[in-house]
Amino acid sequence: MTIEIKNPIDQSYIKDLSARNGEPEWFKQLRLDAAKLYDNLPLPKPDKTKIDRWNFTDFKQPFVENQTDRTLDELPEKARALLDTGKEVRNLYVQHNQTRSYLQLSDRLKEQGVIFTDLFTAVREHPELVKKFYMTNAIKVDEHRLTAFHAALVNGGLFLYVPKNVVIEEPVQAIFIHDNGDAPLINHVLIVADESSSVTYVENYLSLDEEIAGVANILTEVVALDNARVQFGAVDNLAKGMTTYVNRRGYAERDARIDWALGSMNDGDTIFENITNLIGDGSYSDAKLVVVSRGKQTQNFTTEIINHGKRSEGFILGHGVVKDEATAILNGIGRILDNAVGANSQQENRVLMLSERARGDANPILLIEEGDVYAGHAASVGRVDPIQLFYLMSRGITREEAERLIIFGFLAPVVNELPIEAVKKQLVQVIEGKVS
Repeated sequence: MTIEIKNPIDQSYIKDLSARNGEPEWFKQLRLDAAKLYDNLPLPKPDKTKIDRWNFTDFKQPFVENQTDRTLDELPEKARALLDTGKEVRNLYVQHNQTRSYLQLSDRLKEQGVIFTDLFTAVREHPELVKKFYMTNAIKVDEHRLTAFHAALVNGGLFLYVPKNVVIEEPVQAIFIHDNGDAPLINHVLIVADESSSVTYVENYLSLDEEIAGVANILTEVVALDNARVQFGAVDNLAKGMTTYVNRRGYAERDARIDWALGSMNDGDTIFENITNLIGDGSYSDAKLVVVSRGKQTQNFTTEIINHGKRSEGFILGHGVVKDEATAILNGIGRILDNAVGANSQQENRVLMLSERARGDANPILLIEEGDVYAGHAASVGRVDPIQLFYLMSRGITREEAERLIIFGFLAPVVNELPIEAVKKQLVQVIEGKVS
């Protein structure tokens, strides 16, 4: 049965959603408080992109039930292709629309106190831990309309907690499958790495139906406490009809490190934010992003690292490929706050144009409030280098193959950072399909 939702921020619907998930009172109240804020908050304002007419909030029904407790063989082929063949699957979460379909965590990590589960199980079984970090430090409910919308209606996601001094050597993987545009994808991932812990996490968002239309609101919070390390990889590959808002945030305390390797391959209009707050002295972040825009889509990407702590270091690298009549805006922001003595902020943003009617912008921004710091930036927008092209063709390579090699070399800094070979291979195949 289809439930027509006339007002998505509806108190009775939110209460029903909370009851369906068995949520504690504090989480239900957080939803209701966010709903009250919704109408009075503005939309985010990405630079050089007007989004006031984009559909971020309209949907037909709140959720879609899917099969739970699947085996690996029962997962869709697209999802299975993201798993490394020949290796035992140890730590994997799969979600189909809003339903948890598969969950595996090794016994050794369970014994060490690692928590890896869907968001709503975590809210019920680990309320004090989730409440401490959920939309408190990295992302706030009242930032703008889309964060309030998310907090009120979140319908999927996961929670990963790594205890003190625990080092997870093998990657933790999550796959989020979406194939029903009637229900929104409002997903929240919360990762907390406690003191002196370490984890590598990789996630994929994918559409099974290329013709699907709908809305996606994806928020991720990565919290690294003192001396913790988080390597975060992601590849987003949602369908052409999806209007997507992605907000991935990092919060790093003293001597903590958060590294990002992000590939945005969505075919629909997308607003993307990746912001890391280097709170503690000696904290560090390296953020790498690759994007491909094609057709008539509009995409806006903002990567920002904010240096709060002394001797904190932030590095941004963003590479985009734009073709057909697409638009891609890459905003890189390095912000060093007052008293962040000895901080370092460096960035590079480059856009490669493949078509006459494509539009690409690379906007480097440095905002410096402290004098005793290091900072620099580089940016460029241009076409395939004719000298590189000539050199490769002079070695007997066709023009088409030469252009392909140049494009993959341009995107390699992020592709090579992904720690799961199957995910890396899949990203290469997606890129090849988009730029050919």
